[in-house]
Amino acid sequence: MAADLSPIDKAKFVAAKRAVGFVENGMKVGLGTGSTAAWMVRCLGERVREEGLKIVGVPTSTRTAELARAVGVKIVSLDEAKWLDITIDGADEVDQNLALIKGGGAALLQEKIVATASDQMIVIADAAKEVQQLGAFPLPIEVIPFGWQTTKALVEETLESLDVLAREVTVRMNGDRPLVTDESNYILDLHLRRIGNPRQMALILNQIPGVVENGLFIDICDILVIGHGDGRVTVRDINAGSETDDHIQFSPSDNIFSNLDD
Repeated sequence: MAADLSPIDKAKFVAAKRAVGFVENGMKVGLGTGSTAAWMVRCLGERVREEGLKIVGVPTSTRTAELARAVGVKIVSLDEAKWLDITIDGADEVDQNLALIKGGGAALLQEKIVATASDQMIVIADAAKEVQQLGAFPLPIEVIPFGWQTTKALVEETLESLDVLAREVTVRMNGDRPLVTDESNYILDLHLRRIGNPRQMALILNQIPGVVENGLFIDICDILVIGHGDGRVTVRDINAGSETDDHIQFSPSDNIFSNLDD
């Protein structure tokens, strides 16, 4: 089964496998959303079943909640947990300062709330997600449906004064209708190509009426775990100023592979 995976999927798996090693008994764990985070939830489920790991998870989307239940990870709401020991999540882009673009899975609002309610955030990704400068991946922002076209026009006007290479703004669709998030909002995708000042942009976008949150995660990620298709893993700890290399044996069990939806 392992031989059928692409190098990128293998990279996602080894990053997830390494990251769940940070989880200890009794922890309250934020569970991210997306294809790489799905590997992480599966790996946590394996530890729960095989090691008797006792944790509770706080999912960042309904689909993550469904997967966690399916693999045996107990879940609670953030209000029940109140504060988390650790959150593990993926990213669409990550730069050298561990600033992120997230939201490709349309869960950026819950992801940011959960990540900032944690003592530590660990980001897992394949090597292709590392970039010198953010912006090639479209930046998502979550907006309320009321007056969303006016909000879109305000965003486009605001982008005129910001350091970006392109300024196209599109509403994310689900078929012939705007995609609706778990919080019943819409997603606008900002096709910028390059973001010159992510910190400034994050602050300015959130001042626009109708914008609920943006997909720039600044000063939130503590540890980056980058996986490679040959099983190599690089762990970068921004607080400790350290970078270490590891190798994960690629031998996931069949129940990790079964019914894994990206």
